[in-house]
Amino acid sequence: MAKIEQELQIRPQSTSQKGKNSSKYVKNRIFNIFTLSSALILGLVLLAIIIFIGKTGLLVFKDVSPMEFFFSLNWDPDNANEFGAGVFIIGTFALTGLTLLIVTPLSIGLAVFTVEIAPAWLKKIMRPTLDLLVGIPSIVYGYLGLTILIPFIRQVSGSAVGNGLLAASLVLTIMVLPTITRISDDAITAVPRELREASYAMGSTRFQAIFRVILPSAKQGIISAVILGMARSLGETMAVVMVIGGAVQLPPDLFTSTHVLTSYIVSFIVDVQAGSTYYNALYMMAFLLLIISMIMIVIIRRLRTKGVS
Repeated sequence: MAKIEQELQIRPQSTSQKGKNSSKYVKNRIFNIFTLSSALILGLVLLAIIIFIGKTGLLVFKDVSPMEFFFSLNWDPDNANEFGAGVFIIGTFALTGLTLLIVTPLSIGLAVFTVEIAPAWLKKIMRPTLDLLVGIPSIVYGYLGLTILIPFIRQVSGSAVGNGLLAASLVLTIMVLPTITRISDDAITAVPRELREASYAMGSTRFQAIFRVILPSAKQGIISAVILGMARSLGETMAVVMVIGGAVQLPPDLFTSTHVLTSYIVSFIVDVQAGSTYYNALYMMAFLLLIISMIMIVIIRRLRTKGVS
């Protein structure tokens, strides 16, 4: 009799346990389907963007040869029907290169100071401040550059205008610096403490430990930060539009008005007739920016797959 009562007590527990396991299985299944669907939707959206921009942009080569589009410096679609986007391509790489030339040493130096030199109370102020700077809209940086930086450049250089590559690169430097600094900060922080202690045990100074041990160990992470910063500066639009000027030319100096790919697209895409060669040329410029950004992201991913954070 006691055995029968014990079995009757066990059976409901076992049924309840099966019900819980079944419920967990259903929840896990639903969650897996949801995450997989989200990933597929994201991939489809990205693929649709690439196809749409690429398909529209490639139509320009029905009327313009690739050699003329990529390498010619003559851009006059309204009067001479010339579509040489080389002037914008060169300007874009010049602006990105100048920005990285300024921001890279500043960002790495600030990251090293934050991790290795700054006291704990200062770190608690610097890191949240940099995180806040990342979130400021680009239009704010552009407005500050237009109202403060350009008059300052005009006064110091004696230039009549002040717009140009220097103003745009300085604005981009302020925008990109927090991103590169924070990622470099994480890369330097991830360097094992044992390496630091071993370096100091060998008699290294702080300077030697930083430049011969810590920075080489965090090299790939810092490179990823720089490439990510370059990708952001390459695609930045509104801040650049406000400070770079508006002349279609290769500037003879850093204080002359010019255009880059992003600034020209956003300035003229609204006024161009859909389906025209001019319209397709602007889409091809956008597609070129998309391809360059994707190449940079692939480089970052390859660096990370080698075991570098």
